Amino acid sequence: MTNFEQTLLQEVAALPKSRRADVLAFVRYLRLGLMDDDELDNRYDAAIQTIRETAQRYNITEKDVEEEIRAVRADHARGA
Repeated sequence: MTNFEQTLLQEVAALPKSRRADVLAFVRYLRLGLMDDDELDNRYDAAIQTIRETAQRYNITEKDVEEEIRAVRADHARGA
């Protein structure tokens, strides 16, 4: 492991646990910028397929998703 990698890990370890996921999300965001269009398309297609399989496994319909979205938006509108 390089000095940079060690330093990066130390900095991340020093963060509150609640912020570590933010670091991971940001690193993944940066990696997306390095992908070409074909790689992005493949990742998108794979993600959509996984979502559809999960929805089918748990019997989640499009109507269920739409209702959940409406409920969350209503909560946000109320300031919840």
